[in-house]
Amino acid sequence: MSATKSSNIHWHGANVTQSERESILGQKGAVIWLTGLSASGKSTIARRAEQLLLERGVATYVLDGDNIRFGLNKDLGFAPADRTENIRRIGEVGKLFADACVITLTAFISPYRADRDKVRELMPAGSFFEVYVHAPIEVCEARDPKGLYKKARAGQIPEFTGISAPYEEPAAAELVLRTGDIDVDGCAMALVNHLVEKGFIPAASV
Repeated sequence: MSATKSSNIHWHGANVTQSERESILGQKGAVIWLTGLSASGKSTIARRAEQLLLERGVATYVLDGDNIRFGLNKDLGFAPADRTENIRRIGEVGKLFADACVITLTAFISPYRADRDKVRELMPAGSFFEVYVHAPIEVCEARDPKGLYKKARAGQIPEFTGISAPYEEPAAAELVLRTGDIDVDGCAMALVNHLVEKGFIPAASV
């Protein structure tokens, strides 16, 4: 962890304990970190999972890669150092959401394994779930809803993951969702079921 730039700050503990929050809300906080190539399906799956969770009465929120760059991270580009800082900030935000017992879904390419591992280290043990949204680059290019791959191939977008910049696959993801084989609903339900199995949310009422 990098040192803070101010020496005149102090950490303030909470009066409300984590167990009290969990008891009141009936759930535990977690960060579900969806990583994968552009157009692999990360945001689509995150939004569908958010909907399914809300229908169960679960407090949840999606932190989307594009949306975050409109505000919190609008000062960052796509060079390696900027990508690392982008993920660091999101990790800190996700940690706060999880501390509030919110199921936080993130949808970021987050191409570097070391950056994702640093976010895992921020979180309480067992509350970070790395989800590899896997799709072959040929499938992602065929989808290409924003036309980004075409621009990258033409040299119009530098440092584009999978074309001119690397993507490091997760070494031991908690879940792998193969979006070339499983539809959006199937992938979203896999996330929900994983949270149930791990005891972060209750099973659906019969």
